[in-house]
Formats: sequence, structure tokens, C-alpha cells
Amino acid sequence: MAGHSKWANIQHRKGRQDGIRSKLFSKLSKEITVAAKMGDPDPDKNPRLRLAVKEAKSQSVPKDVIERAIKKSVAGEGDEYEEIRYEGYGPNGVAVIVEAMTDNRNRTASTVRSTFSKNGGNLGETGSVGFMFDRKGEVTYPVAVGDADTVFEAAIEAGAEDVESSDEGHIIYCEDTDLNDVSNALETALGESESTKLVWKPTTTTEMDLVAMEKLMKLVDALEDDDDIQRVTTNFEASDEVMAQL
Repeated sequence: MAGHSKWANIQHRKGRQDGIRSKLFSKLSKEITVAAKMGDPDPDKNPRLRLAVKEAKSQSVPKDVIERAIKKSVAGEGDEYEEIRYEGYGPNGVAVIVEAMTDNRNRTASTVRSTFSKNGGNLGETGSVGFMFDRKGEVTYPVAVGDADTVFEAAIEAGAEDVESSDEGHIIYCEDTDLNDVSNALETALGESESTKLVWKPTTTTEMDLVAMEKLMKLVDALEDDDDIQRVTTNFEASDEVMAQL
């Protein structure tokens, strides 16, 4: 499986749930406010907002929190947020993409730069690692939804490009511009997804040993602890033995 999929599993195992949850709710709420501000506050008329709400629901964000985030956009909040992407290298030369949503570009750039340097990495120019990833839509389903063949058929029928099935679940990929249509078609065929979002999918990966993975986890944790950072993606590859020791 791709590095970022394994990363989600690591986060799950680490059990930092309470802290992660409140930060996650706040980041998902920010995405909803900005999406609503950029388009229509009605999710049925705004594909980006519909996906943001769907992702928030999949992470158990309460309905009133979602509604409050949409109302903020109507009230004029969210105007000041700017979306910025940072790219750099972590331990062992692993590629790292950092997506931020900030009301202070200088503050965020300074924080990201110092976090990289304190954790064995270095911030590069925009485009320095982006060529190692493709922008894709990603829809995930649990194992229980069906066997690999069933899910693959449903995915292709829905207009998806690829499916990765394992004993941890099914990950369906499509063109980034097709995510809304593909996820709606999949919902009709397979029911509600676990997660629906845009991702950076690595096209090349960097092999990591245990020491490098531990350093990488420290870097990603430090980045994700910042309220301006929405998500972090890396192109690591690690053996099952290394993953088991984390």
C-alpha cells in the first residue's frame, strides 16, 4: 500500500486520539468554512463543500459543528484564509508535502521552515518534490463492504482508475476532478464511504528503516500539531517489520 495509507494506520495505532480529535475537528471545520465561502453555502450546489462535509461526517464531526462552520462563511468569516502548499525533504530524503490554510503567510512559513530544520529535514521550493506525486481523489471502504472483485467492478463502473484492496480495507482512486461524481456513484453501489478526499498519491517511494521512520513520525507530528497545517503527505515506504515496531 502507498505510504500515506500506512501513515493513517500508524496514527490510528498511536492512540493520541483526544488531542488529534479536537485538532482534526477544527481543521475539518476550517475546510468547510473556506469551501462554503468560495462557492455556494448549500452543499448540493458546491462540490468542494459537499466533499468537505462528507469527510467531516466520516470523522464523526457533530452535525451542529458542521452547520456552525457553514454559518461562519455566510457571516463573512474565512475571508482571510489562504491555501498554501509547502514542499520539502525529511529524514532519509523522503519527500514531504504540507498543505496549509492560514491567515498569516509569514507566520506559517516560518513555523514550517523551523519544524523541518529541527526534525532533520529541509524546506524546498514549490515543485521540488511535487513531481513525485499525482493529485488524485481517494475513497475508502471497509473490508466488510465486499470482496476485492465486487469493489473493483463497482469502482470501474463508477469511473474510478484503480483499487487497492487489502485485509485493512479498500482504497479507490480516481482523477481529482472526478472525485465528486465517482464518490456519489460509489455511494449508490456500495453505501456510505469511510472517507472521501483529495490526496497526493506518491508515484515513487523512499525506503525507510526504523530509525528514519521514527524521525519522520516526529517531523509529521510536529507539523500536524500546528493549527495552520491541514494535512501532511510523504512518500515513505517501509517493511512490515519496521511498521510493526513503531
